[in-house]
Amino acid sequence: MEGLLALIIVSFFLKHSCCLILKFLKPIADRLPIEHNPAAIIALLNSGTLMRQLTTENIYKQIADEEDVRVCKDISDNACQVVPGNFLKIFLAQFLTKIGDALTSSRIVLPWLMNGLGIPAFFSGLLVPIRESGSLIPQLFIGGWMRAYAIRKWFFVAGCLLQATAVALMVIIALTLSGVVAGWALIGSLILFSLARGFCSVASKDVMGKTIPKTRRGRLNGTSASAAGIITMVTGAAMIAGNRLTEIPILVLLVVAAGIWVLAAIVYAQVNEYRGATDGGRNGGRMALENLSLLRDDAQFRRFVLVRSLMMSSGLAAPFVVLQAQQSEHSWLGLGLFILVSGLASVISGRFWGRFADTSSRRLMIITAVLTALACALSAVLSVWQTDGQVWFALFIFFALTVIHQGVRLARKTYIVDLVSGNRRTDYVSLSNTLIGLLLLLYGLLSALLAQASLLAVFGLFTLSAAIAAWLARTLPEVS
Repeated sequence: MEGLLALIIVSFFLKHSCCLILKFLKPIADRLPIEHNPAAIIALLNSGTLMRQLTTENIYKQIADEEDVRVCKDISDNACQVVPGNFLKIFLAQFLTKIGDALTSSRIVLPWLMNGLGIPAFFSGLLVPIRESGSLIPQLFIGGWMRAYAIRKWFFVAGCLLQATAVALMVIIALTLSGVVAGWALIGSLILFSLARGFCSVASKDVMGKTIPKTRRGRLNGTSASAAGIITMVTGAAMIAGNRLTEIPILVLLVVAAGIWVLAAIVYAQVNEYRGATDGGRNGGRMALENLSLLRDDAQFRRFVLVRSLMMSSGLAAPFVVLQAQQSEHSWLGLGLFILVSGLASVISGRFWGRFADTSSRRLMIITAVLTALACALSAVLSVWQTDGQVWFALFIFFALTVIHQGVRLARKTYIVDLVSGNRRTDYVSLSNTLIGLLLLLYGLLSALLAQASLLAVFGLFTLSAAIAAWLARTLPEVS
């Protein structure tokens, strides 16, 4: 039964993917003088016409839906001339890093690795908070340090290489240690990994703000997220098909992930980034303390941080929905189906939300906050209303929350990038991420404590939080 469900969903995905591929190739094919005979096709290949159509500009136009590859907004004239190439390089680098994230998932791969090494479950409980918050909290200091450098793509490159190093250390630890010692060593490697993600996060937003037009940033993020959903679906389908993933040496996955991050670093190093402002480049710690004044002086930014913090429920709610399904009598569905559905949601929603974010990231925040509140309210009802088909309701809510959370991520990323420019963007991104990292730890701890008493209380908290976020987001100004 599980295999049949996986086959149905994967078949739907393949159909969706083929439609996207045909949509991409049709405009190119329409411009080619192809006759329906083998000789004409061979002549076409020999002439090089096909390769001339598959230029960087044409590929960019299909991905970004851009009729004029020179339409630029909020970037320099020099950067405008190389937008297609930079768009594809950044897209590929983002796609590769998302694959690396999937292969080192703190929700799947690392817990299985720890269990195989005889590491206590306590350490598995530390994985997600450290991976997420560890990459956000230090960004306030990283941003202040980064201001002193006119070219900032190298921070992203360094972050990718550090992530590759951290994953390689995990492989060495798994081969040489076990038990509690291995647990602490893996946590240490994960902290290094999270810090490296912080470098990539701040640098990527700043470089994107300098190289990609304002109306194409959300589309880039959305398309890369959709493409990365393929990997998530493959992982989930493998788990469903008789837990096949457990037969694959997890260390091989980690070695492949390390190589992928090295490749991402090489790709990102090719981005044509022009020198930016370096005014105010000083000690990172001192800049971090001074940047806290942004919360006091900029009411618009302060409200954005508040809205973003209240919208964390879109990401925190999903694990509790999975818990609902596991507690039901139909828990045979397994986590694999939820992972597969998560990938399907990313594939479907990525480009749609990306277009929406380019049109109005503020409006997208409002809509996704309302949808989050509705989904959490429905989960609250299911937590007290037991039915035979509860697991299917939970799967539907999980799918909806995954789609919604993708929109939340794209909305807040696009909004903060469009909100400010130059060095101010680096300061705002790093400060907001650091604050969200701290709040994520607190919010996560609070929801975990509530879950010990009642899932109804958890979903009630998430519903209220998202509803307040929707109301406050209405007061944010348009920046797209």
